[in-house]
Amino acid sequence: MIFDVLTLFPGMFSSPLQESILGRAIKQEILQVRTHNLRDWAEGKHLSTDDAPYGGGDGMVMKPEPIARAIADLKQKSPRAKVLMMSPQGVPFRQQHACALAAESGLIFLCGRYAGFDERVRQTLVDAEFSIGDFVLTGGELPAMVMIDAISRHLPGVLGSSDSVENDSFGDGLLEYPQYTRPAVFGGMAVPEVLLSGDHGKVASWRREQQLLRTLQRRPELLESVALDPEDKKSLERLRQQIKLTE
Repeated sequence: MIFDVLTLFPGMFSSPLQESILGRAIKQEILQVRTHNLRDWAEGKHLSTDDAPYGGGDGMVMKPEPIARAIADLKQKSPRAKVLMMSPQGVPFRQQHACALAAESGLIFLCGRYAGFDERVRQTLVDAEFSIGDFVLTGGELPAMVMIDAISRHLPGVLGSSDSVENDSFGDGLLEYPQYTRPAVFGGMAVPEVLLSGDHGKVASWRREQQLLRTLQRRPELLESVALDPEDKKSLERLRQQIKLTE
């Protein structure tokens, strides 16, 4: 997988791409992240990539010409690469997007600044537009880093075990179950007895129930789109009744 990033601040990516799982995956050549300074495709004495908006208003708008030239050049090397715009107006980025995008041969991340992009960029050059939350950042670099990290986890060989992705929160649409390690007692709180029993069937049942409980308590809207089997539905109804009794 090749990630190309178009940005005015390529230096922002240096440290994150050298550390931890991403850094190791890049060294092993499982993936590539190529950052490009958008000014390399700008023209004129000042290599301007932005201009004042037509109709007036605050801020500057990113010009379409440098972006169009940059994308055209990058697509000569990766013609099938999808162009992704980072924008607070985009579709909320979810786990299913990360999984789907990991199947692409290449991705081009378009990181905005200032008051955003000329609308013609969105209409003619972009395949998809994503937001990482209902808030505004100073640029699209951090959202691009978040998406690259999330997508990379789905690439074969990036994680030590394929089960790691499947067991993550949102891997099956639910939040992850609670995790424990040594010591068995900490701060007066003991690890649940079932996890010490050695009974794998009971452990699996407990973990599934905890997933349902945690999702019900923290993100109940997720349950509307999760495929639950009859046993899950029974457990969920029992958990709802228990919560009502404690309220």
